[in-house]
Amino acid sequence: MNLAVPALSSKSPEAFRTISEASSELDVPQHVLRFWESRFHQVRPLKRAGGRRFYRPEDVDLLRGIRTLLYHDGYTIKGVQKVLREKGARHVAEIGRNDAAMMREARAFPRDVEAFGPADAIEESPIEAIATLARVHAEAADTLASTREARLTQLLGEFLNLKIRLRAARARVA
Repeated sequence: MNLAVPALSSKSPEAFRTISEASSELDVPQHVLRFWESRFHQVRPLKRAGGRRFYRPEDVDLLRGIRTLLYHDGYTIKGVQKVLREKGARHVAEIGRNDAAMMREARAFPRDVEAFGPADAIEESPIEAIATLARVHAEAADTLASTREARLTQLLGEFLNLKIRLRAARARVA
């Protein structure tokens, strides 16, 4: 899984996006956006002369929701099609908006890994450390929606796992 945070757009949130800009904002290749367009009839960017695509903000939210369902929630293409059929494009777009809000909140976290303390300071088992992080996060995240809280807890667990793997790699080098 790619944990890179896509670059922030300098455009207004209400501005239309080209396929290049949407691709960059969503952190998926352009050909994937074209493929999704062929599989999800709800994705309908405006097309101008020469077939140039322009994505409205609601298109980008829908695509972000599709990406979240596919890449983070483990849905298949048919599974996402079923969600779109049963719950509608607005539901999937709302998932996309929630994902965007979580990404903005994640950018507010400290950039320095050591801000959480040195890796050697973890003396509890990885399971205990994840449980502690989840408990601390749950207490601090009362205002977050349940899906956002679960995703942040998952990200914290992934962060801890990476931190432990980094410590093990450093030990092997030393």
